[in-house]
Amino acid sequence: MKKTMIITIIMILCISSYAQDNKTTPNQDQDTITYVYCQIVGTGKLMSNKVTIEIDFGQFRSIWDDNRLKDPKTGEKIIFNGMIDALNYMGKLGWQFVQSYAFSQGNGPMVYHYLLKKSNKVIQEESKTQ
Repeated sequence: MKKTMIITIIMILCISSYAQDNKTTPNQDQDTITYVYCQIVGTGKLMSNKVTIEIDFGQFRSIWDDNRLKDPKTGEKIIFNGMIDALNYMGKLGWQFVQSYAFSQGNGPMVYHYLLKKSNKVIQEESKTQ
């Protein structure tokens, strides 16, 4: 009987001791987000020095749509010569380099990932001028 009572009390204490705060999280309040991130993903082609480059802003991507980055002025697709060309382009747009890593799955091509960030204040200022 004592064991059952002790186990019941411990379970009640564990259930009632919730250690997180119910304040707004950064996803709920856009003003508290300090940085916005994007990722440049470059996939090496087999038997070639060329790299296919995609820039991921975290948006939904449909398989059927052309999701390549386009020049805002002309609407033309932007073609990069390599990962550094894409990194320089994003740097001109105000993105800052955070981290990079590369990996290969077995004998497959190398996949390069560059993580970039941009201050939320800069993004808000840019949206006001447009």
